[in-house]
Amino acid sequence: MAYGKEEVMAYHKGGKVAVRLPRELKTKDDLCLAYTPGVAHAVKAIAADPESIYDCTAKPNLVAVVSDGTAILGLGDLGAAASIPVMEGKAVLFKAFGDVDAWPVPLNCCRVGGANTGKTDPKRVIEFVKAIAPQYGGVNLEDIASPACFEIEDTLDRELDIPVFHDDQWGTAVISLSGVMNYARLAGKGLDELKVVMNGAGAAGIRICEMLKAAGVKDVTMCDTKGTIRKDRTDLNAFKARHAVETKAMTLKEALVGADVFIGVSAANVLTGDDVRKMGEFPAIFAMANPDPEIAPAEVAKALADRRYVMVTGRSDYPNQINNVLGFPYLFRGALDVRATTINKEMKVAAANALAALAREPVTPEVAALYPNEKLEFGTGYIIPKPFDRRLFVEVSYAVAEAAVKTGVARLKVDLAEYRRDLERRNAERV
Repeated sequence: MAYGKEEVMAYHKGGKVAVRLPRELKTKDDLCLAYTPGVAHAVKAIAADPESIYDCTAKPNLVAVVSDGTAILGLGDLGAAASIPVMEGKAVLFKAFGDVDAWPVPLNCCRVGGANTGKTDPKRVIEFVKAIAPQYGGVNLEDIASPACFEIEDTLDRELDIPVFHDDQWGTAVISLSGVMNYARLAGKGLDELKVVMNGAGAAGIRICEMLKAAGVKDVTMCDTKGTIRKDRTDLNAFKARHAVETKAMTLKEALVGADVFIGVSAANVLTGDDVRKMGEFPAIFAMANPDPEIAPAEVAKALADRRYVMVTGRSDYPNQINNVLGFPYLFRGALDVRATTINKEMKVAAANALAALAREPVTPEVAALYPNEKLEFGTGYIIPKPFDRRLFVEVSYAVAEAAVKTGVARLKVDLAEYRRDLERRNAERV
């Protein structure tokens, strides 16, 4: 479905976020409790015990959605102000899907060389986010250009005691891993038996590769605009060099021969039908470039008409969409609920496992009604859950919280069985 400019602008008019008051302010007593003189008690409590900030402020359920606007969607460096509609949209998704309060934080002070350079000063972003961190229970980094985004996230994750998550890096990685897990099940193979070829070695590509390896995939060949990322190349940055391999394949097309899985986070139309025919007998094509994928689903269908295959895109108008809304609201939900200090690899893999498992369950009638033209039954056309499956709130949030507890990064002592019951209750109460 096409959305016209007038329709979109009408939806965005006045912005998409606002302050919701969880306490009434209707009387003189309410005013005294909310502000002076009563508020002094809360101030003194935090000064005496910094941890009490979680009891008397919005911090435990509030996430900062931070961007400098250097990599907005697929539009490039358009500046911090232009990033606001996207950051507001992210805040809306946080609330609607994960019941997490979130607020846009556009940074207009962190570029190198002025506007529209696409270059970020990592140290300034790090400094700013650390300065605002006391108010927030977590930080979601968004639309920050590579490679600065790696240093920013790694440093903040190391130096702050709250979860820091760059969705452009990890969101796509978590959802992609869940799809690969289910593909492997359909193929009757272990993750360690898969041959994976990737195209695109930016923020998303690097983290997808890391997630695949963390889950057990051993054979991953990455490609960038200059070909395969090989150990004999001397032009690789540190992030690419970590994933360089010994291979005789020089190009993407050469690397794809016999591959089980193609994962693209790159550019439109880099593959042909002939390329996918040279993959394995039961190939999976994750063509996630937006708005136009690395190869069109129709071209894949024509090329592979005589065999089974899995087709995945980043678009909502095709089955098997890699949609980050399946991940970040629940990664933060689970992390915030146990007061995790980080969102570690184990928590991300747990989220991917929960997503994969949910796709193997029968869909609810409510979900089926939203997608009347799709057969939502586990198989090649349905390996990833739909965003409006309300069970995600329970299943993924719980998996993340459980992993946080088991890996020792949860600061709250949590009865996991009781926490699951609480998630189910909260999910039932959500409108």
